[in-house]
Amino acid sequence: MTIIMNSADWLALLMHFMALSLLAIGGAITTVPDMQRYLVTQQHWLLDSQFNASIALAQAAPGPNLLFVALLGWQVGLNAGGGLHAGWQAWAYAGLGVLLAMLGILLPSTTLTFAASRWGHQNRELRAVRAFKQGMAPVVVALLIATGWILTLSQGTDTAHWPLWLLTAVVAVLVWRTRLHLLWMLSAGAVLGWFNWI
Repeated sequence: MTIIMNSADWLALLMHFMALSLLAIGGAITTVPDMQRYLVTQQHWLLDSQFNASIALAQAAPGPNLLFVALLGWQVGLNAGGGLHAGWQAWAYAGLGVLLAMLGILLPSTTLTFAASRWGHQNRELRAVRAFKQGMAPVVVALLIATGWILTLSQGTDTAHWPLWLLTAVVAVLVWRTRLHLLWMLSAGAVLGWFNWI
């Protein structure tokens, strides 16, 4: 996939990730539905398959949960440069995409978190501070459910995809009701995918 991006587009990418950074309550993964809307549906900078592959690869890799943002920026940059085999310019655009996406997602939330945590620690006994902390839990859960919903819908909504829907429901119940480690479920999903059963 090849796209054309001018400096205004690169600035828009940075600004959109900066806005999402301030909405990332519970982590950047909770903003995946809007990232998908912006990068795939609205701007057409990524294909749905590229978007999903970036998230899947980053979540499977060891390291911070935020790696998927770098991969999304990398994919946008590669597409702007003409693909992996387009030479050094594509790699430079990919690096620019990583830089802008990561700066955008990290800078505002890090600054806000630092200032808010200092203030919250100084005022931790206030009733409003305690109520705010308790009230954020359902918001985070809802955002994580929305992320799972978007990723599941991207696999298809017709009845031929019922095994994926069933697998999603089973994994959700297992996460909710058992202490089974997530790596076992990721491993099981990898085996099912390896044999092309899902």
